[in-house]
Amino acid sequence: MSLKDKYQPALDLAKELGAEMENFHEEDGAIVFNGVVETPFLRNLIWDKFKAINGLDKEATAPDDIKASIQVKDQSVYHRHEVVSGESLSKISKKYYDDANKYMAIFEANRDILKDPDMIKVGQVLTIPNP
Repeated sequence: MSLKDKYQPALDLAKELGAEMENFHEEDGAIVFNGVVETPFLRNLIWDKFKAINGLDKEATAPDDIKASIQVKDQSVYHRHEVVSGESLSKISKKYYDDANKYMAIFEANRDILKDPDMIKVGQVLTIPNP
């Protein structure tokens, strides 16, 4: 299996997330991947996919056979999240921070549209602050 085939799932994810791909090719025994995404959260999802393909956890450093540069357009927030039915701030917090108890950080960052952490509405777009 070529490296390009090995890492195709990461490329597919990047495309699904709307990454602007500058290149993805094999060179000197490594995959060269350059792209631009909207937020740090999206960048992290792509990096996590590269790591998962190698059996590494999210805390690991990048695999040796990857030379990647994933730029972020908006560093001012971690992500922007549109509320869907059945969500709560704690569920959203768990998704972005792996910790449901950090929901107050999301509430504080959205006080302009939220009056109560238990009252979010479908369709609201919430700012997810950088961890």
